[in-house]
Amino acid sequence: MSRLRRQLSVNTTNNIETRDLNEFRGKTGNLYESIAIVGKRANQINITLKEELHSKLDEFASHTDSLEEIHENKEQIEISRAYERMPNPALLATKEFLEDKVYHRKNEDDLFQ
Repeated sequence: MSRLRRQLSVNTTNNIETRDLNEFRGKTGNLYESIAIVGKRANQINITLKEELHSKLDEFASHTDSLEEIHENKEQIEISRAYERMPNPALLATKEFLEDKVYHRKNEDDLFQ
């Protein structure tokens, strides 16, 4: 098995966990509503992480470099690798949702339709 395949299989098995759909349904009364809430929270987490990463990488950016002056910046590479090792935003959002750390409410207009 190639090194990349072993690495992917190790990372995948660490992040895979079977979830009981009744847990999701029990939080809102509707499975699809629960999944939509998790998806919206995952998008929020993703935006926050992306902004953090770009702000950290911008500290090292030099906007006056020519093609000959561009070189690898080890700090940028380490920061990028740290963010790559972080759990997927969907996994973080699912964990937060199941631990009741996500605030959600129904829109008033949706109740009367």
